[in-house]
Amino acid sequence: MQMSDHGRDLLTQWEGFKTHAYNDIVGVATIGVGHALTPTEKSAGALDIDGTSVPYAGGISEDQVKALLGCDLHRYESALNDAIAVDLAQNQFDALVSFCYNIGINGFQGSSVLKDVNNSNFDAVPDDLNLWNKAGGQVSQGLVNRRANEVSLWLGQI
Repeated sequence: MQMSDHGRDLLTQWEGFKTHAYNDIVGVATIGVGHALTPTEKSAGALDIDGTSVPYAGGISEDQVKALLGCDLHRYESALNDAIAVDLAQNQFDALVSFCYNIGINGFQGSSVLKDVNNSNFDAVPDDLNLWNKAGGQVSQGLVNRRANEVSLWLGQI
């Protein structure tokens, strides 16, 4: 499966759309739609977008932000498609991509969210998602809000 356009729009609302590098809530250097700069990107001063080296010191274009998001989403979609052993509705997949995009692939793979999804315990997933509400060890209202939106997406309410 792939994230829907609706899912991408919601993800962009949650992550933000930035053409210039900035530090996120826990100090991670970020650009685009929540793209954490890798050590290689930091040292090179450039992003690899679809095989093209794109310097980012002066910012990147909106089209480059969208292309970078597409590259990032492909990685997360693939990880979810490999990890999930049951059929999901599009809204459920979108919610999980957003969640995984936020907490990382390793975090997702070890989460109760994935365990409950693969056990078809779909009613437990909203509570599982809501456990992930901290940044830097502190409850973050932004993450509380994001998880509420992901739960609503999971349940098909948005």
